[in-house]
Amino acid sequence: MKVIGISGLENAVPFKKAQWKGLDEREYRIAQGMDAAAALVVDGRLVAAAEQERFSGKKHTGDFPIDAIHYCLKEGGISINEVDEIAHGFDYAPYRELYAADEISSELYEKVFSREALLAQVRRDLPGYPLDRMHQVGHHLAHAASAAYTSGWDECLVVVNDAMGEMDSLTVYDFHDGEFEKIRTIAASDSIGILYSLVTLHLGFDFNSDEYKIMGLAPYGDPSRYRKFFEEAVELCPDGSFRIPMLKLNHTREERENYTVTRAFLDEHLIPRRAPDQSVNSHHEDVAAALQECLERAVMHVCEYFGQQTGLRRLAMAGGVALNCTANGKLMRSRLFDEVYIQPVAGDDGVALGAALYRASLTQKIPEERFPAPLFGPQYTDTDVEAELRRFDGRIQWQHYATTGETCAAAAKLIAEGRVIAWSRGRMEYGPRALGNRSILADPGHPEMRDRINAMVKKREAFRPFAPACSVEEAHRWFEVVTGSEFPYMISIVNVRPALRDKLPAITHVNGSARLQTVSVRDNPDFHALLVEVGKTTGRQMVLNTSFNVKGQPIVNTPDEAIATFLGTGIEHLFVENYHVTRAVA
Repeated sequence: MKVIGISGLENAVPFKKAQWKGLDEREYRIAQGMDAAAALVVDGRLVAAAEQERFSGKKHTGDFPIDAIHYCLKEGGISINEVDEIAHGFDYAPYRELYAADEISSELYEKVFSREALLAQVRRDLPGYPLDRMHQVGHHLAHAASAAYTSGWDECLVVVNDAMGEMDSLTVYDFHDGEFEKIRTIAASDSIGILYSLVTLHLGFDFNSDEYKIMGLAPYGDPSRYRKFFEEAVELCPDGSFRIPMLKLNHTREERENYTVTRAFLDEHLIPRRAPDQSVNSHHEDVAAALQECLERAVMHVCEYFGQQTGLRRLAMAGGVALNCTANGKLMRSRLFDEVYIQPVAGDDGVALGAALYRASLTQKIPEERFPAPLFGPQYTDTDVEAELRRFDGRIQWQHYATTGETCAAAAKLIAEGRVIAWSRGRMEYGPRALGNRSILADPGHPEMRDRINAMVKKREAFRPFAPACSVEEAHRWFEVVTGSEFPYMISIVNVRPALRDKLPAITHVNGSARLQTVSVRDNPDFHALLVEVGKTTGRQMVLNTSFNVKGQPIVNTPDEAIATFLGTGIEHLFVENYHVTRAVA
C-alpha cells in the first residue's frame, strides 16, 4: 500500500490577514497549520519525506505541499495515480457545528478547516486525483501515530503535547497491539504550548517559531523571581491534568483569536512586553527561566501520573512541545520510565508521517522498527553538483576528491585549523534539526567559535548555544551519558562532564549542558567518517554542528542553494558531496 501523508493549512494565515488587518506580522503566526510537509509510506515504511519550505523558500509555510509531494513521488519512483491514499493530518469535521457560532468562525471553517477547502487545493495541484482517496486523520492521532509506530515498541504510553490540534492541546494514549486507546485530553483552553508561545511573543520573539530561543535563554535566568506567577498560572490537578485560567480570559471572537486579554494580563501582572529590537535584560532572562521551569513541571506531572495509572514503562512523545530539548532531557533523567522516545520530527511537519502511517496501519501491520536518523529528503548526483558549480563559474573554484575518505580528510584538516566549513551531502534531513547532511561545522574547542559563526552567517542572538555532534563511540568521554548511549536526533539535553567543559567552550551552555547528537556508522556513515577524521587531528571525534542556512531562510536543499548561501556569508569552505568549493581568487 502506498500512502502520502501531508500537513499544513494553506489558508490559515491569509484568512487571518484578511480578517484582522494591521496586526504585527508576528501576530499572524497565532494560527494553526504551519510547517507543511509530505511523506510517502510504502508497505508501512517511510520512503521519502520533506517540508514544503525547503522547496518554496518560505520558512514555516503552511501552503499545500505540492513540491514536497512531487519529490516524494520522484523518490519513490511512482506516479500520483499509483498512490492509494493521501492522508491529511487535520480533521475538523467533528467540530463543524462549533464553528457555526458566529459569521467569522463559520467562514474560518469553510475557507481554512473544511474538507471542501482541502479538496479545492487537491483539484488545483493534483488534477484528476480521485477525491474519494483523500482521507483526514485527527491531528493528535496523527502525532501519536508518528511516535508510536516509529518507536519500535508494541506497547507504550503516548503523550502528544502541542499548542493546539483542532480543539485539544494534549492527549494521552495507551498504545498496544498497533491500536490507540485515548485516556485523557486537555483542551486548547488549557494549553501549556499556547502559554509558552504567548510568553515567547511577550518576550519579543515569534509565536509558533521562536520557542527554542526561550529554551536557550532560560539558563541565564533565575526562575525564583517569577516562579510564583507561573505556579499560580498553571494549576496542577490531582487527575494528572492542569488548568491555565489566564487563557480563559478571552471571551469575544477577536479576543480569542489573538489572546488580547491574556496578553494584557501578562503586561499587567508579569513584566511589560519586550519589543523585538529591545535588548534582553535580566527580567527577560528570569521570566524565560521561570516559564521553562513551569513547562517542565507540567510535562513531568502528566507523564508521571499516567505512567503510574497505566503501569506502562515506555513513553513515546510528539507534538511541538516535545521539541523542548531541556524538558526532554529532564524527563529522560527522571527514571519515571525505563525508556523515553521523542519522535524527532515532533512538530506539525511530523503529522505528515503520522497521518500516512495511521492510514497504512488500518490495512497492514506497521513494522516494529525504531526510526533512524531522519535523512529522507532529496539528494543530488555529481552531475547535478557540477552543473551548479559551472553556473557560478568565475565566482568560485573547486576541487573534486575521488573518494569520501579524501573528502573527509580534507574537511577534518580545515576544522582542526579553526576553519568554519559548510557541509552538504547525501539526503536532506526531514525535521527541524540539521543532523550532518546540511550543516555548518567547526571545532568546538575554540572559545571564540560561537561568536565567529554568529558574525559570519547565523546572525542570531548571542545567548543561543550551538550543539555538538559526536561519534557514538566517544560520547561518554565528553558527556554524562552511559557508554554506547545513542542520541541520534539532537532532541534532548545532556550534561557536559564538568572537568571537560573548559575544553568545549563553543558547545557548552552557561549551565554546563549541551544538545547532544550522537552519530553512528549505521545511521550516517559519511558523517561518522568525518568525525573519525576530525578525531585524528583534534583528539575529539566531535564537531560543532548547526544548520546550513542564514537567519530567516530554511535549511538549504539543493547544490545551488548551498553555493549561493556560502557566497552570501563569511564561510570560507564549502563541501558539496565530494566537491570542495572556495571563492575564486581575484
